[in-house]
Amino acid sequence: MKPIRTFASRLVGLPVDDVDTDQIIPARFLKVTDKEGLGAALFADWRYDAEGRPRPEFPLNRPEAEGARVLVAGRNFGCGSSREHAPWALLGYGFRAVVSTGFADIFRNNAVANGLLPIALRPAAHAWMLRLALEHPRVQVTVSLERGIVTLPDGATESFPIDGFDRECLLQGVDRLGYLLGVEQEIGAFEAAYATGVSTLPGASLR
Repeated sequence: MKPIRTFASRLVGLPVDDVDTDQIIPARFLKVTDKEGLGAALFADWRYDAEGRPRPEFPLNRPEAEGARVLVAGRNFGCGSSREHAPWALLGYGFRAVVSTGFADIFRNNAVANGLLPIALRPAAHAWMLRLALEHPRVQVTVSLERGIVTLPDGATESFPIDGFDRECLLQGVDRLGYLLGVEQEIGAFEAAYATGVSTLPGASLR
């Protein structure tokens, strides 16, 4: 996983509410266990026609989308079933962050575990940013996970909430297991001290 700290990016707007995980990555692509190539399958049923040709009107197929690392979606992004392939596909395309008014819990957890930043903005700020993405897709915003803010082209900032532990994992570029392995010595020291101070015998108490 790549650490996320502060980065600037153009935007891709996807003005669709309640995008579920089967729309993000259709079920037929879930047979693979390797992340490689899943970016090409992102939003496959919307992105390509029946012959597999890119639909020129779909946001990801427009020239200005190339290289963009922030997707601004509609409300309630990532609902539906749990599939880790959804953040894999978004990351495979090149996105580092997704902006919405809120995320399904399972999708948010899968996103963080794989290094994708879910940014939940208040409705008014989200609407403004989505309009910006649709009308001026070549402008850039700056995302700072360190400060917990998005800086818009006019210099205005919008804060976004994120769990402290999730923030630390994303800043370090590790998943939950990787974080625990990083503090293995501290855990061992605690266990050693705890074992000498606590007895499991009936009636025993702390020393």
